[in-house]
Amino acid sequence: MTRENPNDIKEFNIREMIRDDVEGIYRIEKLCFSSPWSKESLLYEFEKNALAKYWVAEKDGQVIGYMGVWLIEGEGNITNIAIDPSYQGLGVANKLMTKFMDVLDQSNINSITLEVRQSNLIAQNLYKKFGFKEAGIRKKYYNNNEDALIMWKNK
Repeated sequence: MTRENPNDIKEFNIREMIRDDVEGIYRIEKLCFSSPWSKESLLYEFEKNALAKYWVAEKDGQVIGYMGVWLIEGEGNITNIAIDPSYQGLGVANKLMTKFMDVLDQSNINSITLEVRQSNLIAQNLYKKFGFKEAGIRKKYYNNNEDALIMWKNK
C-alpha cells in the first residue's frame, strides 16, 4: 500500500465495527504489534464481550485503523488503537479518539484509562492532547518486558 497524500486522507469514514471488519483489524494488528491479538480474540470481542465497543476508520472499503474500548461501570479502558502504517501520521488516530470522546460525552462513563508503551511518545502525545494525564507505571507489562505508562482522564 502506498502512503496517501495528506490532502486526500480526509476521505475516510469512522464507524462502528461490524463482523466483516475482523480480517482488516487482524491485518493491522499483525502490521503494528509484535504480539498481535488473534482473529479468534478479535471475533470474541465483537460477538461475545458485551463490555467491548470498537470503531474502525475505513477508506474505500478497507479498514485503515481501529480503536477498541471496554466500558465497565462508569469507566472506560482503551484496549487498542492501531493505524495501518501507510496511514500513520495523517490524523486517523486523532479522528478515532475524537469519535470516542463524542461517544463518552453522551454516556455515563466518568473516567477513562489506558496503558501505553513508555517508548511510544507519539501515542502519549495523542492521549495528552485529549486530556489524559500520567498516573503510574506497570512494570514489564509488555511481552518484551517494556514498562507501560498508565494514563487517566476524568470526564
